[in-house]
Amino acid sequence: MDDIRIDKYLWAVRLYKTRAMATDACRSGQVKMNGLPVKPSHEIKEGEIYELNIEQMHRTVQVKALLSSRVGAKLVENYLTDLTPQEEYERIQMARQYGFERRDRGSGRPTKRDRREIEEFKYR
Repeated sequence: MDDIRIDKYLWAVRLYKTRAMATDACRSGQVKMNGLPVKPSHEIKEGEIYELNIEQMHRTVQVKALLSSRVGAKLVENYLTDLTPQEEYERIQMARQYGFERRDRGSGRPTKRDRREIEEFKYR
């Protein structure tokens, strides 16, 4: 396998649902290598480490092997090493458990103070 684009790789290892979503993430600066944004046409190599912002989660992944087409979910671990700290998964789990995104019906819009508290919690 010669050259694999980063957007195709991220789609193939199932980090993004569609290749277009992976391309958009690269263009908007949500995919970084060594702290610098990566273009969708960036060619990946084995051993490289990438930082991704997928929704509210900050993931860190390392390329184990290159691939040319999308693989099943069970085979992803052969091509990708997840280096995301456990605290990040705990933060997301806690946010889902307490449901800060959901509000009781009829409670109205969140105030400015409520929005700030929600954003501080989500992006802390």
